[in-house]
Amino acid sequence: MLAQAASFWSWLQEGASIYVCGDANHMAKDVHNTLHKIVEQQGNMSTEEASAFVRTLKDQHRYHRDVY
Repeated sequence: MLAQAASFWSWLQEGASIYVCGDANHMAKDVHNTLHKIVEQQGNMSTEEASAFVRTLKDQHRYHRDVY
């Protein structure tokens, strides 16, 4: 994700959805943290703004997690 951060951010801006499925203990946490980092860096947002953006993705049903 980080290697393609600019493209990933562009996709989010165009309405893309994110689906995370798998290990809740490691992978899902890493993906979540990486998503926050991309939003902060690519969106020029503070930590709080990035958290609000990710919450909006969830509220809009664009960030899905099926983790176990």
